[in-house]
Amino acid sequence: MSTLLQIECIVPDGLVNDVNFYLTIRAPQGWQEKLLHDEEAVLFTIYFEDADMALTCLKGLSERWSELRIKRESIEAQDWGAAWREFFTPVEAADFVVLPPWRRQEASDKHIPIVIEPKTAFGTGHHSTTALCLEAISDLVEEGTIARDARFFDLGTGSGVLGIGACKLGLTGLGSDIDPVAIENAIENAEHNNVAEAFTLKTGSVEAADGAAFDLVIANILANPLKELSEHIVNSVKTGGSLILSGLLKEQLDGVASVYVNLGLAEPERRTQNEWGALVWRKIAR
Repeated sequence: MSTLLQIECIVPDGLVNDVNFYLTIRAPQGWQEKLLHDEEAVLFTIYFEDADMALTCLKGLSERWSELRIKRESIEAQDWGAAWREFFTPVEAADFVVLPPWRRQEASDKHIPIVIEPKTAFGTGHHSTTALCLEAISDLVEEGTIARDARFFDLGTGSGVLGIGACKLGLTGLGSDIDPVAIENAIENAEHNNVAEAFTLKTGSVEAADGAAFDLVIANILANPLKELSEHIVNSVKTGGSLILSGLLKEQLDGVASVYVNLGLAEPERRTQNEWGALVWRKIAR
């Protein structure tokens, strides 16, 4: 039977932000965080299918922060579901609640459910940047900035959670990701949420849009790709459209915003949650 590698890491409060940022790169599948009040620390639990990825992450954590207490062990793959189910609890963001299929019935009438099937290689919707993006999408639609029949482009869609949320508000659109396995997962999640016809999914990056322009563009990726793809991203937004960028630490907001301002955009709205942030442009003028 196959095994998974589990890394447990106790992180002092003062290093939590740094470790969070490191894991967004080295553990894109997500991780569990548990507050240890008695120790003024946080317990991070990370699972890997790929041994090389696990060892790279482990080596990086050890070399960067010698004060971390790290434990590595192997678990049977059949135990993954139990461990992951324990971690994957419903999370609320604006009008939405993100939850797994086995907890679908827990969605209340006051929230729009987004059902995400957890996979070992994908985020689960628990990250602050996901909440920031969902809240921004909801606000743009509720305030009338984005019409409910608008078209969107979700760049770096991952599990598809943001595009699915947009579809549940009446929008239709396109999601792309450079990882073909991520696209398979997003297709499955679109089907779980009965939005497969409204949400087209393609493997690729900005080129997946085939030069089209959209009423809303969402890119919840990382600072460097947002800078490198800035011209393509701006060109994919219609005149009068809106743009949401995230995957950013608070201290990265100004640097990314300046790149887009230099391309002719106005100063964006800055939103933050914990140590993370998002940039929002409404009704972009040309």
